[in-house]
Amino acid sequence: MTPLRITIALCLGFITVVVGLFVYSVVRTPVLSVEQLRDMGVFILPRPREIAPFRLTAHSGSAFDLDSLKDRWSFLFFGFTNCPDVCPTSLAVMAQAQRQLTAIDPVTAAAFQGVLVSVDPERDDAQRLAAYVGAFSESFLGAGGELREVATFAEQLNVAFAKVPVFNAAGGADGSRYQVEHTANIVIVNPAGHYHGFIKYPQQADTIVATFQSLSANF
Repeated sequence: MTPLRITIALCLGFITVVVGLFVYSVVRTPVLSVEQLRDMGVFILPRPREIAPFRLTAHSGSAFDLDSLKDRWSFLFFGFTNCPDVCPTSLAVMAQAQRQLTAIDPVTAAAFQGVLVSVDPERDDAQRLAAYVGAFSESFLGAGGELREVATFAEQLNVAFAKVPVFNAAGGADGSRYQVEHTANIVIVNPAGHYHGFIKYPQQADTIVATFQSLSANF
């Protein structure tokens, strides 16, 4: 090979490397640090916490237990189908994040699991949960169970909830009408089935996307 051809080959090789680095910088998944995530309202536990065994029921009728949280990143919201504002807002944002992730990389997005855990077992039966979560995403899960079991599970994830009576015009409580006050964080459970952190309310779809990408890239 002549010196001219060697020079041309080296130049072409250099250009290829530069272009490759530029393309990589554009398409690579941004990975945020714990500190950067905290600035966005995402709090990652210093050490993921094990979750004790529990048993709820998915809206499909199958068991929803610790195994249901493994092998994927689960984003859980504790709420109820009669919730007037916070619950539908948070689930809509989760669904939007899921669509964004799917548009970026469908294979990686398959590891995203959205779950609504009902804190209103009196009214939220399987049929009601199925219709509710399905309105946001066909792949979202609704889970419920006995009040004590839900409360025990929620407590492990730093979630609190309580039934609050609705008062009539005369100031009296109507036992048949009530709301449920609850923690509005989105709880993050990692693929090992451990409590990994949470996203404070109000959430943004871009925040959930960045959280999923950053955590899955470093796990």
